[in-house]
Amino acid sequence: MSSSASTLSRITVLSGGVGGARFLQGLLHGLRTGAVPGGSADTEVTVVANTADDWWIHGLKVCPDLDTVMYTLGDGIDVERGWGRREETWSAKTELEAYGVEPTWFGLGDRDIATHLVRTQMLEAGYTLSQVTEALCRRWQPGVRLLPMSDDRVETHIAVADPDSPSGRKVIHFQEYWVRLHAEVPAEAVLVVGQDAATPAPGVLEAITDTDLVVLPPSNPVVSVGTILGVPGIRDAVRGTPAPVVGVSPIVGGTHVHGMARQMLTSVGVEVSAAGVGTHYGARSHGGVLDGWLVDEGDAAEVAALEEAGLRARAVPLMMSGPDATAAMAAAAVSLVAPQ
Repeated sequence: MSSSASTLSRITVLSGGVGGARFLQGLLHGLRTGAVPGGSADTEVTVVANTADDWWIHGLKVCPDLDTVMYTLGDGIDVERGWGRREETWSAKTELEAYGVEPTWFGLGDRDIATHLVRTQMLEAGYTLSQVTEALCRRWQPGVRLLPMSDDRVETHIAVADPDSPSGRKVIHFQEYWVRLHAEVPAEAVLVVGQDAATPAPGVLEAITDTDLVVLPPSNPVVSVGTILGVPGIRDAVRGTPAPVVGVSPIVGGTHVHGMARQMLTSVGVEVSAAGVGTHYGARSHGGVLDGWLVDEGDAAEVAALEEAGLRARAVPLMMSGPDATAAMAAAAVSLVAPQ
């Protein structure tokens, strides 16, 4: 690794929400138990989280991916849903619906609202999103340093067909596409508003360049990891870091395990396969961002194509069925790109 061939002092993970958070659970478990080669309980993990899913609703700033990572690692997540707070109640949502306040399709739980109130008050008082996130994490103690990809406002919007529009389509916020439409209509385009003018949040570039390993977990390659890499400066930092960069496929057996990777990949013209996503990211030796790419054992036939594209590739079980299984994934990722 960059500091030592046998020691992982620092790991940086570029994460979306549910998939990234579950991978991080397994990674931390593996570091604590010694399952991750070169790692230990003292290994510092920094998470650069996607913030392009963020939006304002009912006057509150909501950061779904930041909160999912924070709640998951802080043992407050609703495990069955994969997002939001455990033992949640919905009285505020019910009252808003009674008043006829839209949107009624996006529900904020009562416990969750407290997080958004604190965040909004601090933002309006002049604190940056990075400072707010640090303050929120003091309560949750997630065991990682959690950074937003940018303190600037960046929002993903999706273009969908609309026969009533003169242009034949309309553009809606990512949350409406995911929560109200359940990603069940084709996405004609992905538009990331504000990304070109955004700058990486404090500490983000340093976390990528001054680390022993960079990991792209099984998060959405278009609207999670893709939007992080799209912030000016971040992709170049990943390409130039002296640390190895390894990714884990979110596609297993030709489709996503969770979320909407299939729909998003289709919208940008990328083949929905483990090899398709790996070559979409590309090998650093060919101008991409990866050194190694893990695929599921069921996709082992795709390893040869990945290796031809300049990537180290290996097929291992990728279903995150529990902490031990996910720790084994993390261990395989480290082993794949460890110096030979």
